[in-house]
Amino acid sequence: MIERLGLPGLADVHTHFLPPRMQRRVWEHFDQAGPLIGRPWPITYRGEEHERVATLRGLGVTMFSALAYAHRPQMAADLNDWTLGFAARTPGCLPSATFFPEAGVEAYAKLALDRGARIWKLHLQVGGFDPRLPALEPVWGLLAEAGTPVVVHAGSGPVAAGFTGPGPIGEVLARHPGLGVIIAHAGAPEYEGFLELAERYRDVRLDTTMAFTDFFEEMAPFPPALRPRLRELGLGGKVLLGSDFPNIPYRYEHQLESLDRLELGDDWLRAVCWTNAQALFAPRG
Repeated sequence: MIERLGLPGLADVHTHFLPPRMQRRVWEHFDQAGPLIGRPWPITYRGEEHERVATLRGLGVTMFSALAYAHRPQMAADLNDWTLGFAARTPGCLPSATFFPEAGVEAYAKLALDRGARIWKLHLQVGGFDPRLPALEPVWGLLAEAGTPVVVHAGSGPVAAGFTGPGPIGEVLARHPGLGVIIAHAGAPEYEGFLELAERYRDVRLDTTMAFTDFFEEMAPFPPALRPRLRELGLGGKVLLGSDFPNIPYRYEHQLESLDRLELGDDWLRAVCWTNAQALFAPRG
């Protein structure tokens, strides 16, 4: 697809690189996820860190992230230290950070910004917290002012939680309309509600992570009637390639094939797979 579209590479805003011990625990969780989601979730791209980086580059991915997320207090600052260090030693990786509603969150978020964080990650489903908590208000304001987007798993797929769906994060956006939010997984399964947020707010975007693939289509099919709106958002800079690499139960290429079969056109694919992320993460200064 890269050659057909005449692209210099792929920009994938939703990939994961974690400290080795945490990475092993995440894979163990996916190994046991079958009863939770009703089907197995085998990890396709296990391997050492350097092997996974080489795999991405071999696939043509030249911009990617190291998204980590805290699911309990006193994790985020240490994760930020690791992910920012990983980006510093890994060409092509966007400096990535996370936060959690806890004492000191504003201070370590400021520190991560000072260290160059360009993309953030929150997982409302796994973290199980309300994004409207007062402890997070100063951080939302800080990130809105800095212009650094947050990839938020706010959709209820694959399993709903108390603060998923477009409502809670939508209330945050109503208070911080300039906040940059990238809705992970295109908001599955509440696709339409999250498309509406992207249409309403200038700095809300969607990523394609696992959306439209056979794996997700069996659980949460994307309504064909929404394709024209998805096309307009993509051409308007508001849809970005995401994959969930390495934690995917199929070949990476299947994500690209799934986007292609939407039949939204090569201009849309160029925008989603490269141009939109390049514009969003253009060098500063």
